[in-house]
Amino acid sequence: MSLEVGAIVEGEVTGITNFGAFVQLPEGKVGLIHISEVSNVYVKDVHDFLKEHDKVKVKVLSIDERGKIGLSIKQLTPPAPAAPQPKPQRPQNENRERRAGARTQAARPVSPLTFEDKLSKFLKDSDDRMLDLKRNTESKRGGRGARRER
Repeated sequence: MSLEVGAIVEGEVTGITNFGAFVQLPEGKVGLIHISEVSNVYVKDVHDFLKEHDKVKVKVLSIDERGKIGLSIKQLTPPAPAAPQPKPQRPQNENRERRAGARTQAARPVSPLTFEDKLSKFLKDSDDRMLDLKRNTESKRGGRGARRER
């Protein structure tokens, strides 16, 4: 019997590494079960799931041109059914009215400023920020700690 992709075969675990487990297959061939293909749950350590000399059933995932055989235990077990997610409940009518009231209040300006007032406020704030920036960078420009006199 030759191995084919998709075939389910039985083998023996011959070695366990950080990234998976090697399995001795029929006809003397060796395949690798990658750590991500050991179980449906998160696998931090393969030793928690497999021991050397364990008999395991595996599915052949791939056979490349160099003869490397990829195996999986995970694909033999059906995935656990996902618990149905409850639908988010719609807010009650009173919540809707409260939110609608908040939107209309937020849309009203507290004190109406003219364009000129807004522009002058922006220019003043901008000048203050530029002055602070200049002060901070001038103190950091010195070479060997010497400070220039003005």
